[in-house]
Amino acid sequence: MRLVLGFDGGGTKTDCVLLDESGAVLARAQSGPSNPLRVGFGAALAAVRDAARAATGQAKLAPDAQVAALCAGLAGAGPPESAEKIRVLLSAEFPHSRIQVCTDLDVALAAAGDGPAIVLLAGTGSFAIGRNSAGETSRAGGYGSQIGDEGSAYDIGRRAVLTAMHAHDRTGSDSALGQRLLRELGCAGWPDVQLRAQAASDEVFPRLFSVVASLAEIGDAASQGILRAAAFDLAMHVGNVVARLHLGDTPCFIAKTGGMMGRSKFLEAELDTRLRGGFPDAQLGQLRMAPAEAAARMALQVLAANPTPAAVPEHGRPLT
Repeated sequence: MRLVLGFDGGGTKTDCVLLDESGAVLARAQSGPSNPLRVGFGAALAAVRDAARAATGQAKLAPDAQVAALCAGLAGAGPPESAEKIRVLLSAEFPHSRIQVCTDLDVALAAAGDGPAIVLLAGTGSFAIGRNSAGETSRAGGYGSQIGDEGSAYDIGRRAVLTAMHAHDRTGSDSALGQRLLRELGCAGWPDVQLRAQAASDEVFPRLFSVVASLAEIGDAASQGILRAAAFDLAMHVGNVVARLHLGDTPCFIAKTGGMMGRSKFLEAELDTRLRGGFPDAQLGQLRMAPAEAAARMALQVLAANPTPAAVPEHGRPLT
């Protein structure tokens, strides 16, 4: 029985699903971040490799068990040059596999099922991707932390630090939000936070979402304001996709996913209010399956379309 792997990788983690040729799930595993534009191509490859080894180990397979096909849906794989570089690296790591590289947006939309649908992802980054009844697709957001990612955990953490610093500038003391942020980061003051953010912003800002979420639940006005702004921005991504695909009068499915979902009742209540108010004909829900499983099932399609084993030249890259 041949095996396939599916990966869903972003700026925080990489999920992996191992299937056999019949479509049965043999294992699910997780490793570190694999967005090559955030962590580098070497680290992204290592995360994919670690997730694959964890999955085959969980299924009690040999570490060198051959995988017939894999699909890697990775954030940062949108630019053609990035996708090709990832494909070459994966070809060397999995020399006997048929390989498909796409973005995490693509596997998320596949996980939403058939028909008109929009997937809103809120995690380290943020984006929306949709499909209309004609099969046309469009996306909004996902431009990265330097330009966009509005409403993401990164954006919320950055806004929280800025809000707390402004409060300190105004009063000379730290607000409840500021005190909690400094405690979470283990910093003595804001100059330390600035230095850490300049050196490794991805390690500073996303982790602060949990601080803002917990304070919002107990009524902290500053934290609630930050999450209201995030809900507005996330709903904006959906609205842009609706407009582009002309879905305004079409019943469609809106799936919410990403690392932020399920971690803040306040944020999700605000987001649902905006989505239901702006798109009354839409059905809100969860993805039909995990994106990594959708990626694995895309790998099965690749295998079905190319049933013969990949030819492997001396340097280990499959011939296509």
